[in-house]
Amino acid sequence: MLALLLAATLAAPASPMDHNDRPSAAHPPVRAQRLASPVVVDGVLSEEVWRTAEPAGDFRQRDPHEGAPASQRTEVRVAFDDEALYVGARLWDTAPDSILARLTRRDVNVPADRFSLYLDPYHDRRSGYFFEVNAAGVLYDGTLFNDGWDDYSWDGVWQGRARRDAEGWTCEMRIPFSQLRFASGGEGVWGVNFRRFIQRTNENLFYSVPPKNESGFVSRFPHLVGLDGIRPRRSVEIVPYVTGKAEFLNRAAGDPFHDGSETAPNAGVDLRTSLGPRLTLNATVNPDFGQVEVDPAIVNLSDVESYFDEKRPFFVEGSQIFRFGNEGASDYWGFDWPEPQFFYPRRLGRAPQGSPPDADHVDAPLATTILGAAKVTGKLGPGWNFGTLHAVTSREEADFASGAGRGQVEIEPLTYYGMVRAQKEFPERRHGLGLMTTLAGRHFEDPALASAINRTALVAGLDGWSFLDRDKTWVVSYWAAMSHVTGTAERIAALQRSSRHYFQRPDADHLTYDPSATSLTGGGARAWLNKERGRAFSNSAIGFMTPSFDVNDMGFHTRSDVINAHAGGGYKWTTPGRFKKYQHVLGALFGAWDFGGHRTGTGVFVAAETEFNNNVSAEARATWSPRTLDNRRTRGGPLTESAPGFEVSAYADTDGKRTRFYYLDLHGHQQPEANSYSFSIEPGIELKPVSNVTLGLGPELDIVRESAQYVMTGDADPTATATFGRRYVFARLDQRTFSANVRLNVAFTPALSLQLYAQPLVSSGAYADFKELARARSDEYLVYGTGGSTLRAVGDSLYADPDGAGPAAEFLLPRPDFNFKSLRGNAVLRWEYRPGSTLFLVWTQERLDFEPLGEFRLRRSLDRLIDREPENIFLAKVTWHLSP
Repeated sequence: MLALLLAATLAAPASPMDHNDRPSAAHPPVRAQRLASPVVVDGVLSEEVWRTAEPAGDFRQRDPHEGAPASQRTEVRVAFDDEALYVGARLWDTAPDSILARLTRRDVNVPADRFSLYLDPYHDRRSGYFFEVNAAGVLYDGTLFNDGWDDYSWDGVWQGRARRDAEGWTCEMRIPFSQLRFASGGEGVWGVNFRRFIQRTNENLFYSVPPKNESGFVSRFPHLVGLDGIRPRRSVEIVPYVTGKAEFLNRAAGDPFHDGSETAPNAGVDLRTSLGPRLTLNATVNPDFGQVEVDPAIVNLSDVESYFDEKRPFFVEGSQIFRFGNEGASDYWGFDWPEPQFFYPRRLGRAPQGSPPDADHVDAPLATTILGAAKVTGKLGPGWNFGTLHAVTSREEADFASGAGRGQVEIEPLTYYGMVRAQKEFPERRHGLGLMTTLAGRHFEDPALASAINRTALVAGLDGWSFLDRDKTWVVSYWAAMSHVTGTAERIAALQRSSRHYFQRPDADHLTYDPSATSLTGGGARAWLNKERGRAFSNSAIGFMTPSFDVNDMGFHTRSDVINAHAGGGYKWTTPGRFKKYQHVLGALFGAWDFGGHRTGTGVFVAAETEFNNNVSAEARATWSPRTLDNRRTRGGPLTESAPGFEVSAYADTDGKRTRFYYLDLHGHQQPEANSYSFSIEPGIELKPVSNVTLGLGPELDIVRESAQYVMTGDADPTATATFGRRYVFARLDQRTFSANVRLNVAFTPALSLQLYAQPLVSSGAYADFKELARARSDEYLVYGTGGSTLRAVGDSLYADPDGAGPAAEFLLPRPDFNFKSLRGNAVLRWEYRPGSTLFLVWTQERLDFEPLGEFRLRRSLDRLIDREPENIFLAKVTWHLSP
């Protein structure tokens, strides 16, 4: 099937009219006027050009009444000189005192009246930029891709100002051509669109309205004409930085490496420059990410690695160019499908992967130093998107001391990371075909470390899409990839046994565990069929990943050995009614199997969402799953049976533009036969007492009863014949977790803001009814202390004997009860004292406490947490934006 799709894509005939020359839809072209005199960007439309340039008006509603005239008049004019594009907008308002103007940090979304400019400088009708200014003068910007998706990670260096007056408000923008990439020559035709949002009436207005029941946004832009004579200019932007950091950390008694405090200056530089008219080079030397918000604390008892969002600016900016596998369609569903993320930039600069030896004291870096990184993004030519990234991380060592002896050991090797991404868009964007490859290569100085980390990891793949009809109603999108990992025999054996693969499963006849292998090669593919137009929509997919597929060195990948499919669809109501302005319902059937043919997941999913005319919204979801087999519960042991169950969730929130915004998120899961369940409740409130202050509080309580929580796998035991010679020990887990996210944002000006974030977390887990799996492919257990088995306590230790006086040996059980407490947060003062140049003042604090107790006592836990000695880090960072 996939081969036929690729062949159809490559064989697609070119349109006689290139997509760059296709006439625009409803609106006439917007004409830009060349400036005769300079424009001062102050938000006041006092310059002559704002009276003489041809205006663009006739904005229409997308919401609440699609196609209806706007209640307020808007006029936009566009001008340019050799250096920049200028936009002036007059936004009339018959009730200027009702304009909602809220101050916040750049790119932080708050309800406010806004004006947006959308540009497609390449005129490829699929990608571009957006620039927004709200009525308080806050700037927003980002990139457009996949003809409808946006990414706020890009921060351009541009100017925007807003000014309110008796007639409404006005907006001025200056977008330097150096910040944009566009083709030289020709008639200077771009794509353009404008948007205005009026908060009090909930009017979402566009110059060219994208229909609600169709996909596509950039492809509908009118032409921007008149830009004759402009040429892409070679730009060089250099952003050096200096930092000063002071750490005050808890010191263990007798620690020879730490005295409780440490100061460290640092410096580095970022570079951004054009490589011809279509490409941009970003490079960094010794990047510093100290101004990034801390990750939330979590308690993870699963066999799957925790995922954290990337927040570091160098890797976030322009990251959409490196997306793989999900383009062409407007939405991608997955039910019990572990979609791999082929590029997970947090692998670069990660915590060292090696472990120092057991010692009294250890001094190890928390993260690997990135010596340097560079990426090139843009277009190689018409229809060709391109991106490549390369980085080198340093060799890291840990110092350790035991008694009078000291030593040093390598815990992370010198590593190269590289990625190349290219994509060809065929005429009219009816077809696309892309390729991607990633490579991680390491140089080890310590042979012992080579047995703990992969030596090389290569991934290569193809992806693309094809619309199946002239109206672009149906689209097939797909990806196919292979992976190849090399290392020592000891390392590849460990990789085969890891939670992504579990090759050692004793009853997995389709798997072969090879402890002598020095490489692991696998493959995977996925294809979707989506309906993109009309009120009725559908989304179906089929995919697989072979047992040896692994993209985790530069990607994020939780498990392989899966075959998965779903078929789903729904219906949406986009015309406002008496009470609602939008509603949809959807449903899907799904199933998953491993390569041995075992059914590991099947179910029915239904969901509904409604947005009411008063801006209250609500949604509900439900999933039912029948009895299936679980190939992961024993963590590499035999299959078990998973009882039928159901999962429900509900969410509701209030009008976001009110000074008080509330939401409630509920989630529940139950397997009645197994007496397993979970429940979580997360109420939240966001207060906006004044226009420049936002306070958010989101407490959450999670209650979990897991009847068979994995505890351990016993040593080889020939008496355990029903479970292939080993005993797999479980227990009932009762877990309670309380956490809260507290945020305070204060904006003093559009360029000066203070953000505070704090997260307390208390989680306890009590284990009881220790037991072992009675036989493979079942959900039956022998509870120790019953059925002839014994369980005895000796002090704080537990000993289990599966058959009492029988031949099986008694063994020690772990006592995994826990009570973990954490309080972490940071405060960031950010001042963009000139465009592109920023001062950061950062304070980060963390308090931790652990007790081997399963009792959940919130007040006692919080008191202990407050009494703990905190660890504090203070950072000052200054960047300068230089453009020679």
